Amino acid sequence: MNYKNEKLLIEHLKKGEQKAFIYIVDNYNQRLFGYALSLTNDLAMAQDIIQNVFLRTWERRKKIDIKTSLQNYLFKSVHNEFLNQYKKNQSAMLLEQKYFDALEKTTESYENNIFEKIIERVKKEIETLPPKCKEVFLLSRKDGLTNIEISDYLNISIKTVEAHITKAFSILRKTFSEKVDGILFLLFEKKHART
Repeated sequence: MNYKNEKLLIEHLKKGEQKAFIYIVDNYNQRLFGYALSLTNDLAMAQDIIQNVFLRTWERRKKIDIKTSLQNYLFKSVHNEFLNQYKKNQSAMLLEQKYFDALEKTTESYENNIFEKIIERVKKEIETLPPKCKEVFLLSRKDGLTNIEISDYLNISIKTVEAHITKAFSILRKTFSEKVDGILFLLFEKKHART
C-alpha cells in the first residue's frame, strides 16, 4: 500500500489498519522525538511523551480530525502532552506545599528550644545522605527549586530528581517517627525561608 498519499493513510488509520499506524510511527518517530527533546531537554521524558502521543493517536484514531496536515497534528499533540506533563509536576508540588502548610499549623504550640534541637537533628541526618541525593534534596528543600529547575541545573531527568527526593525522605523516615517526620521537614523549610 502506498501511504505517501496522506488522505489515504489517515483513512486506513481510522479503519484500524495496523500497517498504516506502523507507517506513521516509523515515518514520524524521529522528528517528533527531536521536538519533544527540544521542549523537555530530558531523554526519558521525551520518550514518555512520544509513547503517549502514539498511544493516544491509535486509541482515538476513529475521532481524528486533521485540519492541516498529519505532521502538524502530531507536533501539536507532542506540545499538548508536554504541557500536560508539566502541569502534573506543578500539581504534585502544590500538593506538597499544602502538606507543609497544614503541618505548620500543628507546630505553633511547640517551644522554640524544641524547634532548635529538632532542626539540629535533621541537619545532621541530611549530612549523612548519599552525595547526589543530598544535593538534590537541598536544592529542593533549602533553595526551593522545582523538580524541573533541579533537572535543568544538574542535567539529570525529572524522574531521577523525584527518585533522589523520595530516597531522602525514605532514609530520614527511618530515623524519625512518622508523626515527627513532617514537622522536621517543615522546620527545616521555615528556617531557610528567612535567610
